[in-house]
Amino acid sequence: MARTADHSRDHLGRPIVAVTGIGVVTSLGQGVADNWEALTSGRSGIRPITRFPVEHLATTIAGTVDFLPASDKGASALTYELAELAALEAIAGAGFSAGDFAGPLMLASPPVELDWRDRFRLYDSADLSLPDHERLLAAAREHLSEEVLVSTQFGGIADRLADRFGTRGLPVTVSTACASGATAIQLGVEAIRRGEADRALSIASDGSATAEALIRFSLLSALSTQNAEPTKASKPFSRDRDGFVLAEGSAALVLESLESARARGAKVLAIVAGCGEKADDFHRTRSKPDGSPAIAAVRAALADAGLAEDGIDYVNAHGTSTPENDKMEHLSLSTVFGERMKTMPISSNKSMIGHTLSAAGAVEAVFSVLTMTQGVIPPTINYDHPDPSIELDVVPNVKRDTQVSTILSNSFGFGGQNACLVMAREPG
Repeated sequence: MARTADHSRDHLGRPIVAVTGIGVVTSLGQGVADNWEALTSGRSGIRPITRFPVEHLATTIAGTVDFLPASDKGASALTYELAELAALEAIAGAGFSAGDFAGPLMLASPPVELDWRDRFRLYDSADLSLPDHERLLAAAREHLSEEVLVSTQFGGIADRLADRFGTRGLPVTVSTACASGATAIQLGVEAIRRGEADRALSIASDGSATAEALIRFSLLSALSTQNAEPTKASKPFSRDRDGFVLAEGSAALVLESLESARARGAKVLAIVAGCGEKADDFHRTRSKPDGSPAIAAVRAALADAGLAEDGIDYVNAHGTSTPENDKMEHLSLSTVFGERMKTMPISSNKSMIGHTLSAAGAVEAVFSVLTMTQGVIPPTINYDHPDPSIELDVVPNVKRDTQVSTILSNSFGFGGQNACLVMAREPG
């Protein structure tokens, strides 16, 4: 990767963007240390759902976060708490004040809404003698409270986080399905590259493992129905994979110009060397058969980083465990990297934590940073029945101790939103 003499600008003359703080919460636990220990041990956070009744449902398992105060208070409350905890860890790790961050906020979140139990509670609070539509209107008029507003407006999560952490400017919320977390990072990177800020806070959070979400994804035939052994249900790239496992989680990254980080003596964990994003309008859930948008997103990320195809050491896969995604991800990567893909390590943490949807891209970026700093590639667990049509080194079942300097992290979302990040070690 060509650099200018001061090593603070990239091959296009833009400020290099460093990662100086990370935070994460998943079904494996709260905080970087607990998550990394569990992930590299090959431990699964997927379990039977206890938050709501699952009788008569095809899928009864999820990677839920059940250990927080907001875990039983609805999607909006949990999404906020998850975001707050991850951000607190990241900001503290970067050495900034939790109340005066003084940089822009980019948030990836789901379009959370009232849970069904809360909808019924509101509905039942109005005059029971009224016709249905009038009853709903009456309930809406009678509950003009901040609590109800907060619980129904996903954009309000960013506003609350901005107040909590003292970020600057109008907070941005993105909701681009499974690519959201990577896109939130890309927006932070671009703000720094344009010289609009020296630092940015990128957060991705999703606490929307609700009954309604489970039913919606089930109707799309997207979820695994292998309920008997929850920890073995998510099996990316395996022959017997049958769908993803719905999950919750959050991640936060403090992004900072490399020049600024070095000037204040901050520890640089990694750099975000490249971002690539391409849209695909082929189908609501399915990928374009030739994989061209995903291929273009990978190539765009490499070009943005100033890397050739041989410049990537490891791929942090999207790896959802759906028949469609894993096949298309293999196609796209094989098209870009050729025969090298048979031997280049690639793994999916979704085999252990499930699919955290809006948070996934940022969660995987945090794990990519840790892969480089710790010299360990997490495994793809449950890889007992290889798919002969997908020839990949998936780091099966057991972690691999090895040094990597560059990582491609993929996020391919429903609706055709494809986002890829290239993470790298600090340049010399």
